Amino acid sequence: MRLISARWLGLGAAFLALGLVPPASADDLPDIVITIKGGHFVPTEVPVPAGQKVKLIVRNQDSTTSEFESSDFHREKVVAPGGEITVYVGPLDAGSYEFFDDFHPEDRGHLVVK
Repeated sequence: MRLISARWLGLGAAFLALGLVPPASADDLPDIVITIKGGHFVPTEVPVPAGQKVKLIVRNQDSTTSEFESSDFHREKVVAPGGEITVYVGPLDAGSYEFFDDFHPEDRGHLVVK
């Protein structure tokens, strides 16, 4: 048992020395809420930290079905009226990543990664 524990301890020290951090669990990720209201994403520009995985929570407050989609970060999920979805994204490099409602193509927004 001590040999296994020492090995894991040594691995942990090596990760820290190299500046590597083990991946966060889903519970440790920052929640970023995007609301669909009146046929629009609110907010339309969503700040996201670069190099970090995040959890997007998309809430549809409209009475019609929407679809949260992005060709830029390769996600696509239907959001029922009054429903909510969770989308995990990243880590992303700095830049702007478009998302849109495929059922209502005029409804667009951006993740602004800094």
